[in-house]
Amino acid sequence: MFARSRSFFYRRLSSPLHAARAGVGAMWALTLITATLTLFHPLVLLALALAVLAAGYGAGVGRQLVRTLRIAAIVVVPIVAINVLVSRDGLTVFARLGDLGPFGQGHLTMEAAVYGVVIGLKATLLILVTTLASLAVDPDELLRALRRVSFRSALTASLATRMIPLLAADSERLAEAQRTRPAGAPTGPRARVALLGAVVGGSLDRAMDVAATLELRGFAAARRPQRRSLMRRPWSRHDVAFACSSAAILALALMGELGEGASFQAYPLIHMPVTAATGALCAALIAAILLPFADRQGIDP
Repeated sequence: MFARSRSFFYRRLSSPLHAARAGVGAMWALTLITATLTLFHPLVLLALALAVLAAGYGAGVGRQLVRTLRIAAIVVVPIVAINVLVSRDGLTVFARLGDLGPFGQGHLTMEAAVYGVVIGLKATLLILVTTLASLAVDPDELLRALRRVSFRSALTASLATRMIPLLAADSERLAEAQRTRPAGAPTGPRARVALLGAVVGGSLDRAMDVAATLELRGFAAARRPQRRSLMRRPWSRHDVAFACSSAAILALALMGELGEGASFQAYPLIHMPVTAATGALCAALIAAILLPFADRQGIDP
């Protein structure tokens, strides 16, 4: 059970992304997030999503990314529904629901539906990219690099990342205990609220224990560590590959934003041209994301 709860957290694997240093991997993930927030064309966002999923399989965590699509579906459906019900800017009406009181006239437009799908694609991509980063970027190495900037912030972030698997294990243990009751596990919103309350209460108790332990060991008096002038870790070919990939993704996102290849407008009418430039941008983004995973020689877990 505990191993299953750790399936969505970092584990050293034999992949190019795991072999790259944590700072480069985090920068690569940030450029993917930047491209997601910058671009709006649905085909380009779909190409990004397919490339991120393929990158997940290249990093050995493809199954976990596919499982996160279920979470994304839970998020996307309400986004589309709310945007269709609330937005009144589109001109192509496909349903009239009459007077909705404080929400005005219930005119459902195609433009609102398409824009909701675009926002849903962005939310899905953000979930996929952050999941991939959490699975393939070493949090301890990243926090060691940040320790020189702010020791206490790095310590807080390190403790938070260590506590998340414990919260997941606590929730699974409590859910299993509920299922062993003679009447079976309770169902419905009240049961979920009760489970959440128990997990939150336990996390607060654990936080107080950890804070008291840190205080007794004198962590409050800790100072920023001295910068070491000894041998530094040299850049590997994987570091260079993902750094170049980050630069290429950022450049392509800016080209798509400033050019016509990824132009998109939802209101008042849908404007979504699909040209050769659109296809070239999609292919270039996929290549920029996946090429660093082609070099798998000499990778050790």
